[in-house]
Amino acid sequence: MHSSSAVANQLLELARSSGKQLTPMQVLKLVYLCHGWMLGLHGQELISDDVEAWQYGPVIPSLYHAMKHYRASPVTSTLEQPVDEPEFSAEEVDLIRQVFEQYGDYTGPQLSTITHKSGSPWHQIWNSSDDEIPNPIIRAHYEELASGDK
Repeated sequence: MHSSSAVANQLLELARSSGKQLTPMQVLKLVYLCHGWMLGLHGQELISDDVEAWQYGPVIPSLYHAMKHYRASPVTSTLEQPVDEPEFSAEEVDLIRQVFEQYGDYTGPQLSTITHKSGSPWHQIWNSSDDEIPNPIIRAHYEELASGDK
């Protein structure tokens, strides 16, 4: 598993190399989508950070706080990540690239809409007493999406 900031840095590098910039909202939602698809397609967690249900969809609090000073401006620098951050496997790098290719042109609000649709993990948790979105709920949702049932 990786820190959410390490996954964010992978996405930011993909954006830079394709001449794009990402706002904090885009980065947050893209990291969440990477984690969800990794759970749904491979049954493995991509990030070690908790995911919570916030007003505008799922949020990784540690990543949000690392980028909040950018507000709605593009993230222009690499995020700090743990010194002992493990290397990404080829499978992880490929999944992150695929998520970026699929969703990288979406705006932050568009990604927010995608990640908090009715029936989504966010929707299931939002009106409950808990803020944390458990990985089994995320996994089940993305397994359904991968199988074409949703």
